[in-house]
Amino acid sequence: MPSVPSEDLFADDPAEPSTLALGMQAVLLRGFALAQAPQLLEEVRQVVRQAPWRHMQTPGGKAMSVATTGCGPLSWVSDRRGYRYAALDPLTGKPWPALPADFAQLAHAAAQEAGFAAFVPDACLINRYAPGTRLSLHQDRDEQDLAAPIVSISLGLPATFLWGGATRGERALRVPLRHGDAVVWGGVDRLRFHGVLPVAPGQHPATGECRINLTLRKAT
Repeated sequence: MPSVPSEDLFADDPAEPSTLALGMQAVLLRGFALAQAPQLLEEVRQVVRQAPWRHMQTPGGKAMSVATTGCGPLSWVSDRRGYRYAALDPLTGKPWPALPADFAQLAHAAAQEAGFAAFVPDACLINRYAPGTRLSLHQDRDEQDLAAPIVSISLGLPATFLWGGATRGERALRVPLRHGDAVVWGGVDRLRFHGVLPVAPGQHPATGECRINLTLRKAT
Protein backbone atom coordinates (compact mmCIF):
# COMPACT_ATOMS: atom_id res chain seq x y z
CA MET A 1 0.00 0.00 0.00
CA PRO A 2 1.20 3.58 -0.59
CA SER A 3 2.50 5.58 2.32
CA VAL A 4 0.72 8.66 3.66
CA PRO A 5 2.39 11.64 1.94
CA SER A 6 1.53 14.67 4.07
CA GLU A 7 -0.60 16.19 6.80
CA ASP A 8 -3.23 17.52 4.38
CA LEU A 9 -3.96 14.76 1.88
CA PHE A 10 -4.69 15.59 -1.75
CA ALA A 11 -5.30 19.29 -1.27
CA ASP A 12 -6.43 20.43 -4.75
CA ASP A 13 -4.84 17.37 -6.38
CA PRO A 14 -6.91 16.13 -9.33
CA ALA A 15 -4.67 13.08 -9.81
CA GLU A 16 -5.34 11.46 -6.44
CA PRO A 17 -5.35 7.66 -6.31
CA SER A 18 -8.59 5.72 -5.88
CA THR A 19 -7.19 3.82 -2.88
CA LEU A 20 -5.02 5.29 -0.16
CA ALA A 21 -3.53 3.65 2.90
CA LEU A 22 -4.13 5.78 5.98
CA GLY A 23 -2.29 3.30 8.21
CA MET A 24 -1.15 -0.30 8.34
CA GLN A 25 -4.77 -1.50 8.51
CA ALA A 26 -6.73 1.56 7.45
CA VAL A 27 -7.68 2.58 3.92
CA LEU A 28 -9.63 5.23 2.04
CA LEU A 29 -11.60 3.79 -0.89
CA ARG A 30 -12.40 6.73 -3.13
CA GLY A 31 -15.86 6.48 -4.76
CA PHE A 32 -16.40 2.93 -3.51
CA ALA A 33 -20.11 3.50 -2.76
CA LEU A 34 -20.87 5.90 -5.60
CA ALA A 35 -22.89 3.47 -7.72
CA GLN A 36 -25.02 2.39 -4.74
CA ALA A 37 -25.48 5.91 -3.33
CA PRO A 38 -29.06 6.52 -4.62
CA GLN A 39 -30.29 3.25 -3.12
CA LEU A 40 -28.40 3.86 0.14
CA LEU A 41 -30.04 7.27 0.52
CA GLU A 42 -33.50 5.86 -0.20
CA GLU A 43 -32.93 3.30 2.53
CA VAL A 44 -31.77 6.05 4.91
CA ARG A 45 -35.08 7.81 4.27
CA GLN A 46 -36.93 4.60 5.07
CA VAL A 47 -34.99 4.21 8.32
CA VAL A 48 -35.76 7.81 9.29
CA ARG A 49 -39.49 7.23 8.82
CA GLN A 50 -39.32 4.60 11.58
CA ALA A 51 -36.54 6.11 13.73
CA PRO A 52 -36.55 9.91 13.27
CA TRP A 53 -33.46 12.09 13.40
CA ARG A 54 -32.60 13.26 16.90
CA HIS A 55 -29.81 15.13 18.71
CA MET A 56 -28.65 12.76 21.41
CA GLN A 57 -27.43 14.00 24.77
CA THR A 58 -23.83 13.51 25.85
CA PRO A 59 -23.05 12.10 29.30
CA GLY A 60 -22.22 15.69 30.25
CA GLY A 61 -25.75 16.84 29.40
CA LYS A 62 -25.09 18.66 26.13
CA ALA A 63 -27.04 18.05 22.91
CA MET A 64 -24.90 16.70 20.10
CA SER A 65 -24.70 18.97 17.06
CA VAL A 66 -24.80 15.96 14.72
CA ALA A 67 -28.28 14.52 14.17
CA THR A 68 -28.38 10.73 14.43
CA THR A 69 -30.47 7.64 13.89
CA GLY A 70 -29.61 3.98 13.43
CA CYS A 71 -30.60 0.55 12.25
CA GLY A 72 -29.79 -3.08 12.87
CA PRO A 73 -30.28 -5.44 15.81
CA LEU A 74 -28.42 -2.84 17.87
CA SER A 75 -27.58 0.83 17.44
CA TRP A 76 -25.37 3.26 19.30
CA VAL A 77 -26.97 5.63 21.80
CA SER A 78 -25.82 8.33 24.17
CA ASP A 79 -27.43 10.01 27.17
CA ARG A 80 -26.66 10.96 30.77
CA ARG A 81 -25.93 7.29 31.51
CA GLY A 82 -23.14 7.15 28.94
CA TYR A 83 -22.37 5.68 25.53
CA ARG A 84 -23.59 2.18 24.67
CA TYR A 85 -25.46 -0.02 22.22
CA ALA A 86 -29.18 -0.68 22.67
CA ALA A 87 -31.72 -2.97 21.01
CA LEU A 88 -34.55 -0.44 21.44
CA ASP A 89 -34.70 3.09 20.07
CA PRO A 90 -34.96 5.31 23.18
CA LEU A 91 -37.01 7.85 21.21
CA THR A 92 -39.75 5.45 20.08
CA GLY A 93 -39.34 2.57 22.52
CA LYS A 94 -39.39 0.18 19.55
CA PRO A 95 -36.68 -2.01 18.01
CA TRP A 96 -34.43 -0.20 15.56
CA PRO A 97 -35.30 -0.64 11.88
CA ALA A 98 -33.75 -3.69 10.26
CA LEU A 99 -30.28 -3.29 8.80
CA PRO A 100 -30.80 -3.00 5.01
CA ALA A 101 -29.14 -5.80 3.07
CA ASP A 102 -27.46 -3.23 0.80
CA PHE A 103 -25.79 -1.62 3.83
CA ALA A 104 -24.43 -4.95 5.07
CA GLN A 105 -23.28 -6.10 1.63
CA LEU A 106 -21.50 -2.84 0.86
CA ALA A 107 -19.81 -2.78 4.26
CA HIS A 108 -18.65 -6.37 3.82
CA ALA A 109 -17.26 -5.59 0.35
CA ALA A 110 -15.41 -2.50 1.60
CA ALA A 111 -14.00 -4.39 4.57
CA GLN A 112 -12.89 -7.21 2.29
CA GLU A 113 -11.11 -4.68 0.08
CA ALA A 114 -9.24 -3.49 3.18
CA GLY A 115 -8.26 -7.00 4.29
CA PHE A 116 -11.11 -7.81 6.70
CA ALA A 117 -12.92 -10.50 4.73
CA ALA A 118 -14.79 -11.91 7.74
CA PHE A 119 -16.54 -8.66 8.67
CA VAL A 120 -20.32 -8.90 9.13
CA PRO A 121 -21.89 -5.74 10.65
CA ASP A 122 -24.75 -5.88 13.13
CA ALA A 123 -25.18 -2.14 13.74
CA CYS A 124 -25.27 1.05 11.69
CA LEU A 125 -25.10 4.55 13.12
CA ILE A 126 -26.37 7.17 10.66
CA ASN A 127 -25.22 10.77 11.15
CA ARG A 128 -26.54 13.91 9.47
CA TYR A 129 -24.19 16.88 9.33
CA ALA A 130 -25.66 20.31 8.65
CA PRO A 131 -23.26 23.08 7.55
CA GLY A 132 -21.03 24.06 10.46
CA THR A 133 -21.50 20.71 12.22
CA ARG A 134 -18.35 18.92 13.35
CA LEU A 135 -17.34 15.79 15.20
CA SER A 136 -14.51 16.12 17.69
CA LEU A 137 -11.65 13.63 17.86
CA HIS A 138 -12.76 10.41 19.52
CA GLN A 139 -12.28 6.65 19.51
CA ASP A 140 -14.92 4.04 18.65
CA ARG A 141 -14.51 1.74 21.64
CA ASP A 142 -18.05 0.90 22.78
CA GLU A 143 -18.16 -2.29 20.72
CA GLN A 144 -17.56 -5.66 22.39
CA ASP A 145 -15.64 -6.94 19.36
CA LEU A 146 -12.70 -4.59 18.85
CA ALA A 147 -11.16 -7.07 16.41
CA ALA A 148 -13.79 -6.13 13.80
CA PRO A 149 -13.20 -3.03 11.66
CA ILE A 150 -15.23 0.14 11.26
CA VAL A 151 -16.67 0.94 7.81
CA SER A 152 -17.66 4.56 7.17
CA ILE A 153 -19.56 5.68 4.05
CA SER A 154 -19.82 9.37 3.08
CA LEU A 155 -22.82 10.70 1.16
CA GLY A 156 -23.72 14.23 0.12
CA LEU A 157 -21.70 17.31 0.98
CA PRO A 158 -17.92 16.93 1.17
CA ALA A 159 -16.14 16.91 4.50
CA THR A 160 -12.65 16.80 5.94
CA PHE A 161 -11.99 13.65 7.93
CA LEU A 162 -9.49 13.97 10.77
CA TRP A 163 -7.33 10.87 11.09
CA GLY A 164 -5.39 10.99 14.34
CA GLY A 165 -3.15 8.69 16.30
CA ALA A 166 -3.29 6.54 19.38
CA THR A 167 -3.66 9.61 21.63
CA ARG A 168 -5.89 12.66 21.30
CA GLY A 169 -2.90 15.00 21.30
CA GLU A 170 -1.24 13.57 18.18
CA ARG A 171 -1.51 15.69 15.06
CA ALA A 172 -4.31 14.50 12.79
CA LEU A 173 -4.12 14.10 9.03
CA ARG A 174 -6.78 15.96 7.08
CA VAL A 175 -8.43 13.66 4.56
CA PRO A 176 -10.97 15.13 2.09
CA LEU A 177 -14.07 12.96 1.76
CA ARG A 178 -16.60 13.21 -1.04
CA HIS A 179 -19.90 11.63 -2.01
CA GLY A 180 -19.47 7.86 -2.28
CA ASP A 181 -16.15 7.56 -0.45
CA ALA A 182 -15.56 4.79 2.08
CA VAL A 183 -13.03 4.58 4.91
CA VAL A 184 -12.22 1.30 6.64
CA TRP A 185 -10.03 0.90 9.70
CA GLY A 186 -9.33 -2.02 12.02
CA GLY A 187 -6.57 -4.17 13.48
CA VAL A 188 -3.68 -2.07 14.76
CA ASP A 189 -5.53 1.08 13.62
CA ARG A 190 -8.87 0.19 15.21
CA LEU A 191 -8.58 2.63 18.14
CA ARG A 192 -7.09 5.57 16.25
CA PHE A 193 -8.66 8.92 17.15
CA HIS A 194 -10.73 10.41 14.34
CA GLY A 195 -13.24 13.19 13.73
CA VAL A 196 -14.72 15.59 11.17
CA LEU A 197 -13.98 19.30 10.68
CA PRO A 198 -17.00 21.65 10.41
CA VAL A 199 -18.86 20.90 7.19
CA ALA A 200 -18.78 23.83 4.78
CA PRO A 201 -22.07 25.29 3.48
CA GLY A 202 -23.15 23.91 0.15
CA GLN A 203 -25.81 22.15 -1.87
CA HIS A 204 -25.46 18.56 -3.04
CA PRO A 205 -27.87 17.15 -5.65
CA ALA A 206 -28.30 13.92 -3.67
CA THR A 207 -28.74 15.27 -0.13
CA GLY A 208 -29.33 19.00 -0.34
CA GLU A 209 -27.66 21.06 2.38
CA CYS A 210 -26.24 18.21 4.43
CA ARG A 211 -23.80 15.34 4.62
CA ILE A 212 -24.97 11.83 5.55
CA ASN A 213 -22.53 9.33 7.04
CA LEU A 214 -23.13 5.61 7.57
CA THR A 215 -20.91 3.94 10.14
CA LEU A 216 -21.20 0.17 10.16
CA ARG A 217 -19.82 -1.81 13.06
CA LYS A 218 -19.89 -5.20 14.74
CA ALA A 219 -21.17 -4.28 18.18
CA THR A 220 -21.27 -7.73 19.74
